[in-house]
Amino acid sequence: MKKILVTGGAGYIGSHMNKYLHKQGVDTIVFDNLSNGHMKSVKWGTFIQGDLLHKEDLEKLFQENEIEAVIHFAAFAYVGESVLDPQKYYINNLVGTINLLETMLRHQVKNFIFSSTCATYGAVTQVPIVETNPQSPINPYGWSKLMIEKVLEDYSKAYDLKYVALRYFNASGSDLDIGEEHDPETHLLPIVIENALGKRNQLVVNGKDYDTKDGTAVRDYIHVMDLAQAHYLGLKYLQNGGSSDFFNLGIGTGFSVLEIIQTVEKISGKKLEYKIGPRREGDPAILIADNTKAKKVLGWDPQFANIETIVSSAWEFHKSQA
Repeated sequence: MKKILVTGGAGYIGSHMNKYLHKQGVDTIVFDNLSNGHMKSVKWGTFIQGDLLHKEDLEKLFQENEIEAVIHFAAFAYVGESVLDPQKYYINNLVGTINLLETMLRHQVKNFIFSSTCATYGAVTQVPIVETNPQSPINPYGWSKLMIEKVLEDYSKAYDLKYVALRYFNASGSDLDIGEEHDPETHLLPIVIENALGKRNQLVVNGKDYDTKDGTAVRDYIHVMDLAQAHYLGLKYLQNGGSSDFFNLGIGTGFSVLEIIQTVEKISGKKLEYKIGPRREGDPAILIADNTKAKKVLGWDPQFANIETIVSSAWEFHKSQA
């Protein structure tokens, strides 16, 4: 039986995707170099350790397995790090993906679901953001993802590759089986929760001089299992003859950094102290999705659209690890 390959399937979003596919009765292969992923998160399917930069790993993977489609998560994704070390991001994200596509085409695997990002839009002036908004990233991470989108467009025309590129907004929340663990942790919600649990001494708000309702950055938070649902629907869309396309994945509502802190306070019952620090380089003020296209074309129906539900799921996981 042919299987679905999940690259980066030991990471935060990839491991939730692997669980979602398992619940749908889909056989999976998880391919990960474990540089940022966790072996303990690979609880379903077959695990193969390897690296997208090693072509021999990819060739062996495709020679020894019947693969029907690829869902591609494997990438570095720290905005600040990408500014400090862009070469690392262009080599890993862009070259690694091209290696993967080259191997897919050689083995006649033509369906590709790509984990893209709202960072491809850059510093937007109008929200909510639609897929036709201009794309002008303001950090190398966003550029690496946009370059891959352009590669996919060209490969689709030249080689009949079919793709769905999903531009995430802020992935968040947890499934209790897996959760969210990064090292280093740079994501707002886990940082605030760790502070509430006493695992982090200091809580710093990066910038309070943005042109927003309370001066802090505003983001569209989407539950990781709603992301997984969208990837699965994107796969079915291609399998049913859908044409290559791009989709925003967000709830369509923005919450500021201070609102996230207040929500964690409400869920945890703890009052949190924080200090104001400088902005992080490469951070836009507001990112909110227009998700109309994903709902209409893919039939996407987010199940965890309430911010308190998202925060509660993350709180329960981190509390269970305390």
